[in-house]
Amino acid sequence: MRTGTPGDRLTTRALNRALLERQLLMRRVSMTAADAIEHLVGLQAQVPRDPYVALWTRLEGFRPGELASMISSREAVRVPLLRTTIHLVTARDCLAIRPIVQSVQARGFQSGSPFGRKLLGMDIAEVLAAGRALLEEAPRTTAELRKVLAERWPGRDADSLAYAVRYLLPVVQVPPRGLWEVSGQTRWATVESWLGQPLSAETAPDRLVLRYLAAFGPASPADVRTWSWLTGAREILERLRPRLRTFRDDGGRELFDLPDAPRPDPDTPAPPRFLPEYDNIGLSHADRSRAIPEETRFLAFPGSGGIPGSVLVDGFLGATWRLNRVEAKATLSITPLRRLSRGERVGVAEEGQRLLEFMVPEAATRDLAWVTPD
Repeated sequence: MRTGTPGDRLTTRALNRALLERQLLMRRVSMTAADAIEHLVGLQAQVPRDPYVALWTRLEGFRPGELASMISSREAVRVPLLRTTIHLVTARDCLAIRPIVQSVQARGFQSGSPFGRKLLGMDIAEVLAAGRALLEEAPRTTAELRKVLAERWPGRDADSLAYAVRYLLPVVQVPPRGLWEVSGQTRWATVESWLGQPLSAETAPDRLVLRYLAAFGPASPADVRTWSWLTGAREILERLRPRLRTFRDDGGRELFDLPDAPRPDPDTPAPPRFLPEYDNIGLSHADRSRAIPEETRFLAFPGSGGIPGSVLVDGFLGATWRLNRVEAKATLSITPLRRLSRGERVGVAEEGQRLLEFMVPEAATRDLAWVTPD
């Protein structure tokens, strides 16, 4: 069922159900990992296991080997992208999206970090040429880059030299980093050398913003900026307005959306869902109330102390989770952030047991523990 006509108000609960449907969280869907990653416009991936949990909670029958194989075969890559953070995307999306967010990377280097200021007066193009040559010769860690570049430019801040390459060149993290249950140092290669293809020449953001709306809408210009860090979000949406439908949220803000995008009935039941530590459902809107109630906003999402994971209860953040292992015993600890009904506790516990089976199938003992919040 679709709700609203142009200009109609969408309640917070209506926005929540629209987000869950588009994020594949109303039910597990039958879809390949590659198709899901592209539908979601990438997965937050600075924690290596997070994309695996994100796909498990969304897809029927997902197995870690499917994603690990994609990374090993270069069908998927871990790349600094939206908001300059590490995202897991398909190779095709890497080549298409990375040029669009070059300005975001440059702004992150120049004003969002201390590194750009420490290299004032330098020929950055010369630094990038040196960095490109090093990374195309062989994948290297940031420390290895730092050492070689510092030898060439003694007296300059070595970290800033290395991070100029990390921010300003299109680079990827290469495996074994990002493989399931395999550790490895973060080593960088250029996108072109790793994928053997050139980056797209298209830098217009319009199609990317339409994809954002398909996966996260309805959304305001501020939401688009929060998700992408692109400037000019309002101008982009105004340019697209003839192709879009508009609504108002409870605060009167104008929201843009694709005309035929799903907007389920607000009373549609939503199952409990376990999310990884970093999931774009909580990082992609200026107004996070469609997924995170005001009273839990500072309790559980990234930036509040490194909580390993979040639990959606009736579609909204209702608990957090931690996985602890001691030898052959694994315990999933769940901390409610509000009073859960008996039925909600049963549903969360059942889904938690499924998460345990996914994450630690080899454990001799798998337990679930409820923790009283401090």
